[in-house]
Amino acid sequence: MTIVVGYLATREGRAALDAAIAEAGRRSTRLLVVQSAKPAPPSEQATADAARQLEDLRRELDATGVPYDVRESSEGRDVAEDLIGAAEESDGTLIVIGLRRRSPVGKLILGVNAQRILLDAPCPVLAVKPGGNDDAEPTVRSS
Repeated sequence: MTIVVGYLATREGRAALDAAIAEAGRRSTRLLVVQSAKPAPPSEQATADAARQLEDLRRELDATGVPYDVRESSEGRDVAEDLIGAAEESDGTLIVIGLRRRSPVGKLILGVNAQRILLDAPCPVLAVKPGGNDDAEPTVRSS
């Protein structure tokens, strides 16, 4: 059993990661972090920043005591494909994703990746959004 979480270094990604760590602890199961990077032109600075973020992520996960693996998002595949594929390959029991806050009109349209994950996932999906400030607990929504 594995909990798969989509992680991007944003407030939404942070909320998803925090919720996934909590779920993995509650369920005494392994965590698979699928890390995505914001699209940016390749440069030495971008590569160094990505390596530093990955090292920080691993250090934080080590401190939780939850068994984990980190997989970097595949080049040329989209986030939805990566998360669904990771859940299928790892016998995922839950996928955790972060959602952005949206305007009233935007709430009518769910992000395309989130929608694909919710509809095509081989297991339940937990969608979370960040709280009102960085120190707040994430607001949890499940489907």
